[in-house]
Amino acid sequence: MRYQLYYWPSIPGRGEFVRLALEQAGADYDDVARRGRSGIDALMREMANPRNPMLPFAPPYLKAGKRVIGQTANILLFLGARHALAPKDDAGRWWAHQLQLTIADFVGEIHDTHHPLGSSLYYEDQKREAKRYAAQFRAERIPKYFGYFERVLKKNPRGRRWMVGGRLTYVDLSLFQLVRGLEYAFPRAMASAERKYSQLYALAQTVEAQPRIAAYLASARRLPFNNDGIFRHYPELDAPRR
Repeated sequence: MRYQLYYWPSIPGRGEFVRLALEQAGADYDDVARRGRSGIDALMREMANPRNPMLPFAPPYLKAGKRVIGQTANILLFLGARHALAPKDDAGRWWAHQLQLTIADFVGEIHDTHHPLGSSLYYEDQKREAKRYAAQFRAERIPKYFGYFERVLKKNPRGRRWMVGGRLTYVDLSLFQLVRGLEYAFPRAMASAERKYSQLYALAQTVEAQPRIAAYLASARRLPFNNDGIFRHYPELDAPRR
């Protein structure tokens, strides 16, 4: 099956979590909106398709045959089962899904570091509030989430290499993206994170070294982090210089 991924063409955003899974699976897919103007038109047209009774609210969404699947965690639940990127047993699949939903919560908080008042406002319209929010996020929320993921890794009964079970899953791919994204957004705040969360960073490095992921990261298909996506680098939101 050839998949069609619908997401904005110039930002990694939430679509990148899906791209990583598709790349690791070696799946045949079309990143529709990156075709240019015709791709954007196709994305918008599909979201308003009256023949689809399950309209997606927003990108990313995935077309798989006649299915249209929205929401990042939901797409990954689907791909995980089809491409051996999740455990086969029910308990393992739901545990992976639970972790992915926790990642989704974290991604929402990361977005709010630069848009705490609302997505419809420019960053410049909420810089004061963003600076206050980001300070709390750096001090409390990064340690809260990273500490949790580190504990999950250490408690995995199948070993400390992967988050769920004894092999790579889409959760591991998503955590790699989180680590690298936060390093881009908050380089000073994250400077000591590798020492504090050694298991989590080892996981990110292991994911990065997977042959298909390494090839993808070196290709033009991989979009660089930039200040239009979820992970944005504004120096004034990072930790103070020492």
